[in-house]
Amino acid sequence: MASLLFKDQALLPIYEKVKENQRLSAADGLTLFQSPDLLGVGYLANIVRERLHGRKAFYIYNQHLNYSNICVNGCKFCAFGRKAGDEGAYEMTLQEIFAKVEARLAEPITEIHIVGGCHPDLPFSFYLEMLKGIKALRPEVHLQAFTAVEVAHLAELNGASVADTLKTLRDAGLGSLPGGGAEVFSSRVRQALCPQKLGPEGWLSVAQTAHRLGLNTNATMLYGHMESLEERVDHLLKLRAAQDETGGFLSFIPLAFHPQNTALDHLQGPSAFDDLKTLAVSRLLLDNFPHIKAFWVMLGPKMAQLSLCFGVDDVDGTVMEERITHMAGAQTPEGLSRSQLRALIREAGCVPVERDTLYREMAEAAA
Repeated sequence: MASLLFKDQALLPIYEKVKENQRLSAADGLTLFQSPDLLGVGYLANIVRERLHGRKAFYIYNQHLNYSNICVNGCKFCAFGRKAGDEGAYEMTLQEIFAKVEARLAEPITEIHIVGGCHPDLPFSFYLEMLKGIKALRPEVHLQAFTAVEVAHLAELNGASVADTLKTLRDAGLGSLPGGGAEVFSSRVRQALCPQKLGPEGWLSVAQTAHRLGLNTNATMLYGHMESLEERVDHLLKLRAAQDETGGFLSFIPLAFHPQNTALDHLQGPSAFDDLKTLAVSRLLLDNFPHIKAFWVMLGPKMAQLSLCFGVDDVDGTVMEERITHMAGAQTPEGLSRSQLRALIREAGCVPVERDTLYREMAEAAA
């Protein structure tokens, strides 16, 4: 009997919906978040995960470039951003950026992930030269660059619309947008933590404009700080509605808040229970998102591995030299090898599949 599957019988009506592939409601999402039955919620998420992907688990051979942490926004949850002249502030020159790329030319990297702060002084031409220069060095590599927040900032620098700015960036080599900067789509939270930042409507507008231009994006949610469970559900449903309209989101990445070195360092951050629950609920509510990603840099490799039984089908990639989370006190490695990722996936009972940015499967990689 189905009732034996769940410690929390409130999950039974949701089980019936999941079994019939029916869309869940906001009330369902709140029930899932509030349920103490973590294994039951994970079981439901795994039904959806296996319906979509079987036991495949994806990873990518990628490189991260965080070109500058100088930023005008001053978000309270951020340990990365600095004002110009502050201790720890940095900006890489184009030559330094290109040297980072050149140093790894021998590796089979398929994606370079480029994110930084909203720098007040760098000209728009800097970003175009960065993209063009990296493409000249590695023409075959997909450039996933600039969050929606950065794109809105670049449009201001460019004195043009978001659409025209994205077209110019695309012509310079931009392939897709990462999902950062969404935080939580709650006016209450954003007023308290990041009032200067691009708002929810602006973030969604940039993402959907990119979709209409044929540029895919990812999406995120920063959780485990001062947001309510209702606000998490609302965030997920806003993303689902946007995906219904433009269909360009590739993956959703819940980002666990790291309080160390932030203005919110009195908070604990999310627990392991909350990490797994959030990943699982995301898989269940975001029925139109093809992939749910566990960003191992934030969660840790062990938690990312466990998440493969809680609705997750992607553990991100090799990364190397990630700065944003590590400046918030992350104790995780700055990179994992291809063989480490594959072993992690196999041990979870999944089949490792190397992908490119657009989730095209790569030829079998050497373990």
